[in-house]
Amino acid sequence: MRRLLPLLLVCLLAAGTTVASSARSAWWWLAAGPLLAAACLGGWDLLQRRRSELRNHPLVGRLRYPPQEVRAGARSGGAREPFGGDRDAYEYLVPSLRPVEPAEEEPPVVRVGGPDCSQPYDMALLNVSAMSFGALSSRAVLALNRGAALGRFAQDTGEGGLSEHHLRGGGDLVWEIGTGYFGCRDADGGFDAREFADKAALPEVRCVSLKLSQGSAPGSGRVLPGVKVSAEIARERKVPVGETVVSPPSHRVFSTPRELVLFLARLRELAGGKPIGFKLCVGSRREFLAVCRAMVAEGLAPDFVVVDGSEGGTGAGPAGFAGRLGMPLTQGLITVHNALVGVGLRDRVRIGASGRVATGSDIVTRLAQGADYTNAARAMMRAVGCVGALRCHTGTCPAGVATQDPLRTRSLNVADKARRVRRYQRETVRDAVRIMAAMGIREPAELTPGHLVRRTRPGEVRSYAELYEWLAPGELLAGPPPSWETDWKAADPDSFG
Repeated sequence: MRRLLPLLLVCLLAAGTTVASSARSAWWWLAAGPLLAAACLGGWDLLQRRRSELRNHPLVGRLRYPPQEVRAGARSGGAREPFGGDRDAYEYLVPSLRPVEPAEEEPPVVRVGGPDCSQPYDMALLNVSAMSFGALSSRAVLALNRGAALGRFAQDTGEGGLSEHHLRGGGDLVWEIGTGYFGCRDADGGFDAREFADKAALPEVRCVSLKLSQGSAPGSGRVLPGVKVSAEIARERKVPVGETVVSPPSHRVFSTPRELVLFLARLRELAGGKPIGFKLCVGSRREFLAVCRAMVAEGLAPDFVVVDGSEGGTGAGPAGFAGRLGMPLTQGLITVHNALVGVGLRDRVRIGASGRVATGSDIVTRLAQGADYTNAARAMMRAVGCVGALRCHTGTCPAGVATQDPLRTRSLNVADKARRVRRYQRETVRDAVRIMAAMGIREPAELTPGHLVRRTRPGEVRSYAELYEWLAPGELLAGPPPSWETDWKAADPDSFG
């Protein structure tokens, strides 16, 4: 009823004005005409199915249209930028005087799965980043999953568990396991190996990601406000209805880097050989080197590592965390890439990059910095209808994306939004392929730090190959350079401390 109030008010005013006009003079039609037109427009807003914010808020929703930059490709299937750009870039990708024709066939993919993996997966260059059912509505999750199925890319489930909405759309899933172990949680809130094995065996689950931390709230457990904990979510997560859910800040099943590496190997075994990895926002280089030391000591390694930048976002992170704790994506990516190269494991561990990835140039930039593929959250939310109202934590999202209110959620047209998600991903990857072609590059693996340049001061530019130190394969094992020596010696495979 609340969403009809603006329309009812306009109708009443229009009716009153019309009656008054018949009783007085024709001049009253000057007021009645616009009001009647507004009433008709509001009625159309309620009936149309393309804009959920207008169905939820007829007339009023037209006062705030979402940003167009990211969603242009989602709507039309091809964004254009007329009249040139207006950016004074301090960073740019290097074009070639001998560009190549962009590949018109299937978009490039990355094989994820090391020597201990018996069911490798071909990952797209751009995928749906971690967003849980609970944080997002059931229809938003389903639209993202159907979009992933249409475009043959992957959807990360987020740490909220494997819901039926993740499974109904037929899309490939990266099942994320957080510190709350939702979806494979025993009665005491610990890890349930049997339930994990049963769900990991589902054909929709292509990879499993163990979440250590995320960019918007590293070192803090994930928060799901009580207003969003419906009966369905409570059943899925095995928590009380209507109560705020705070995941523990750390995992219970391991407490050292060595135990982490052994647990990852156990997960791979329980999952029948599917790719297993972990996600983190890097805080300390020494801590990540401790994990690398444990990999070397045990002869085990994950199949992938997802690096989340501190600039990442969330609907309900603690105040003051985002952008202030942890490394930004650029620094985190380079740290993880170098560490894995330095211990001779980079060729068997793929790296994903997550944190404000939205455009084709973002993808190419992250690949040049050391990633193999990328994940996007906010951009995918835009494609599915998010208007950036910043009410994710209140349960009152006007677009039906980040809410569990059934009246708000039902306005989201799943079929239409799934097509938009697919178009956005397809066009963004195509842009990345075109950019690489303009750089003279046919395959993503050909990108190097030398292809990315930064203006360090007026009149001086340096490539990333010059700005950062890049380790040679096995260099840490053979003898670390002075800049890495202190952290390498302090890294302990039996302590994060």
